[in-house]
Amino acid sequence: MSAVTGPAQRRRPRSALPWLAAPALVLFVGFAVVPLIGVFALSFTTWDGIGAIHATGLTSWRKVLTDPGLPHALWVTFLVMAVSWAVQTPLSILLGTFLAGRQRYRAVLGVVYFIPLMLSSAAIALAYKALLDPNFGLGAGLDIQALSKDWLGRPGLAFGVVIFVVSWQFIPFHSLIYQGGVQQIPQSLYEAAQLDGAGRVRQFFSITLPQLKYTIITSSTLMVVGSLTFFDLIFILTEGGPGDATRVLALDMYKRGFQASLMGPASVIAVILVLVGLGLALLLRRLGGRDAGASQLEGA
Repeated sequence: MSAVTGPAQRRRPRSALPWLAAPALVLFVGFAVVPLIGVFALSFTTWDGIGAIHATGLTSWRKVLTDPGLPHALWVTFLVMAVSWAVQTPLSILLGTFLAGRQRYRAVLGVVYFIPLMLSSAAIALAYKALLDPNFGLGAGLDIQALSKDWLGRPGLAFGVVIFVVSWQFIPFHSLIYQGGVQQIPQSLYEAAQLDGAGRVRQFFSITLPQLKYTIITSSTLMVVGSLTFFDLIFILTEGGPGDATRVLALDMYKRGFQASLMGPASVIAVILVLVGLGLALLLRRLGGRDAGASQLEGA
């Protein structure tokens, strides 16, 4: 005899998931969506940050888009993004793979590597600026000619210092991501490779790297989008100089908005930064494949 099932009995119990996600959604709307709408509205105005706000249509957009400094700032931003990604990614993968080992000393080294990430960007920039000072820095103090250069006064050297300091600060974070990814790779894959006679280098390129595909996509997205927000570190180290050699878009936005009191053009650059970040994030997700959420792990 089959059980009688009415509409009330067939009704599924309500899930609590929407209510659990509601606080995060409220915070996201309040601290991300609403300010973004406000910045977009300010980009169509003229405002010095104190007085009345005047709607001026596309005046700020025309002013920014016809400024020859915008293509240069975009070029420097993409250059910092590309070079810092090229430096950080291979080093982070190697360090993450090394730290994923079971030896206890590797866990201790992992804690030491993580220290730079706990320091503020401003403190790191101030420390490196003092260490690299040609008159009172490390080179002058230890009388080492190779270090006694005007590191922040020459365009090429200043750019290299920015890349080095950014990599020094953020490689530990991405190493931690890769360490977790490597530890999730099934040991049976390595055991099978050893039975086939594959060495450690062959195992790294044939097993570890392919299994880290989505981890690389995630880490790269964080690196690329995060590089658009580099401001405090570059502002303290070089203030965008020498000349405009390290003037990235985020620094350009600050100088227009808070030093020149041009909130309209600064808001235009903020909107451009958001659009560039969204485009790059979608491109990286596209490169990861349509089913980027699927697991690469054996048996998953």
